[in-house]
Amino acid sequence: MPGRPVPVIMDCDTGVDDALALLFAVRHPGIELRAVTCVAGNTDVDGVVRNTLTVLEQAGAPEIPVARGAERPLLEPARPATHVHGTDGMADLGLPAPARRPAEVDAVTLLRREILASPRPVTLIPTAPLTNIALLLRTHPEVTRNIERIVFMGGAVEVGNATPVAEFNVWHDPEAAAVLLTAGVPITMYGLDVFRQVVVEAEEVHRLRASGDRGARLAGELLAHRPAAQGEPPEAEEAGGLGDAGAVCAVADPGGLTTRPLPVEVSLAPGPGRGQTIVDRRPRPGEAEIHHGERERALIDVALAVDAARYTRLYLETVGRP
Repeated sequence: MPGRPVPVIMDCDTGVDDALALLFAVRHPGIELRAVTCVAGNTDVDGVVRNTLTVLEQAGAPEIPVARGAERPLLEPARPATHVHGTDGMADLGLPAPARRPAEVDAVTLLRREILASPRPVTLIPTAPLTNIALLLRTHPEVTRNIERIVFMGGAVEVGNATPVAEFNVWHDPEAAAVLLTAGVPITMYGLDVFRQVVVEAEEVHRLRASGDRGARLAGELLAHRPAAQGEPPEAEEAGGLGDAGAVCAVADPGGLTTRPLPVEVSLAPGPGRGQTIVDRRPRPGEAEIHHGERERALIDVALAVDAARYTRLYLETVGRP
């Protein structure tokens, strides 16, 4: 990537695909990973901290500060996804405990410090429930002056996964997602519509698993954790989706993502629609706006298409870099 690396801070609930995202971020020459903050989501927050430190260690990353953040959403109890990511959140690979230790400050303090200390505006990449980010924005709104963009993995235009309409990260803490959408900085929503499309084929997963490099080998093991979907042939079992890592690919190579600025809001009401990201793709206002007047809504760059082969190739080239 030409030019100076993009200063990046990631906010993770490190399970399988957050780990894939971290492996990419520490190895791509166009990204300067300044810090990682941890939040409850795929597993409990202490497990997230442990997993994050383990991934950075396995990747041979430099000493990057890692901080513990919120252990539950703003209003609701934590609801982990260990049924997807394994009991330890990392595919139950039995990885050794990390020698690295987390920072002595909390996630919000670390976020504020690293954002304001950066000589150039920072890109935030949350790949988790947005609790830490909401707390940061409400506690220290001055940080927005040094945020270039927030690229978050979350939401869905079409179909959810936690519910028929809600994606897990937004569903886990809808109020936090609603705060994010009013941050007053440019935002890109890398949602399930593109998340599901970027897949590494089984042959490449086998190659990574056989690598002599710890980081590349870990990427292969994590990718192989994805079970085959119903109706897939047996040879597809070790093919794995990049998931959250695609959002980091979009920062390193934005040309692979097609976005459109659209009004987005989060459904906060109880019931089956809670946590849905309502994306307005209508070409003109409807009856609700005509009769009740248009209200101001956040305009977000929503990812609608992705060059999956381009991002898969980018990922494989990057994680193989010592």
